Amino acid sequence: MTLSIISIALLTFFLMECVAWLMHKYVMHGFLWYFHEDHHTPHQEGIFEKNDFFFLIFATPSIILIYLGWHDPELYYLLAIGYGITLYGFAYFTVHDIFIHQRFKFLKRTDIPYLRAIRKAHKVHHKKMTKEDGECFGMLWVPMKYFREAMRSRN
Repeated sequence: MTLSIISIALLTFFLMECVAWLMHKYVMHGFLWYFHEDHHTPHQEGIFEKNDFFFLIFATPSIILIYLGWHDPELYYLLAIGYGITLYGFAYFTVHDIFIHQRFKFLKRTDIPYLRAIRKAHKVHHKKMTKEDGECFGMLWVPMKYFREAMRSRN
């Protein structure tokens, strides 16, 4: 069962990139733009943005699934899915908030092409100050053109 939990959690982690992409494009840049808009404007005073509200949206299903799976061994797959969502949330926080937006001042410089490509794709996403006509809505899956650009600039 442990191998099943690990497998399901890892599969969920990778599928969360698709969920995050869809949520970012159609919800955050759609009907909940009100909460995401301040993330596309010059940073305000304070450490929090309205955009941080989305943490609750993504964390709630994870908490519920972990709770249900923890209290009923037959629902171990729910526990595993909750773990996968939580793992993705941790990766998102690390890559997006710490590495890209530098909310905490470390991981500033890197010579790893993949990380430079992530940073470039996100920078392209933030060029648009409006909710329309955006691009690069994912976090971990980077369009190949940015990865190739990062590889070329390394040489």
